[in-house]
Amino acid sequence: MPRLATFLFALLVAVGGLAYAGWRIFDLGGGFGDGSGGQAEIGGPFTLVDQHGDERQRSDFEGQYRLVYFGYTYCPDVCPTALWSMSQALDQLAESDPAVAEQVTPIFITVDPERDTVEHMAGYAQSFHPRLVALTGTPEQIAETAKAYRVFYRKVEDEASSDYLMDHSSFIFLMGPEGRYLTHATDRDTPDELAALIRETVAGQ
Repeated sequence: MPRLATFLFALLVAVGGLAYAGWRIFDLGGGFGDGSGGQAEIGGPFTLVDQHGDERQRSDFEGQYRLVYFGYTYCPDVCPTALWSMSQALDQLAESDPAVAEQVTPIFITVDPERDTVEHMAGYAQSFHPRLVALTGTPEQIAETAKAYRVFYRKVEDEASSDYLMDHSSFIFLMGPEGRYLTHATDRDTPDELAALIRETVAGQ
């Protein structure tokens, strides 16, 4: 029963977080966009640290398309699902459209810097795409970066254990070579769907 209670709690947090996060983004900014037409601008400068301990900034990725996902390593299901889809989509593109795949860098940004240290991110990143850039930082740096991407997150205590979960948005942002928001997917999109979205978006630029 404790396992079932924990699973149901995690499911409730995930569903509630997605609903609230989606409402928050669209309500505050009038929807996704590139800053034109009254829509919310997604993305911005950041200074974080990758899984190798190196400082990384948005400018490091100029000229590359980026798949950006915010989550945390202790996430029970949504985050690993999204990162797995990103990895599989890039693997598919590497076979069907290698020129496209080479232009895309997958990026994972934690919303739980308290537990997601550089060392922990390094071990976690090994489970996904070999080119995955896993970023962490101070709570202030993470908050500033999440705000730039209009990502919602908050800590949720679990009364059934001494641990906690993170309630957060679950969007996979596809950013352009200049750092501009192009489109997005979610953890519910299959690798096939994500690969097709990347292919079509890159081809249309």
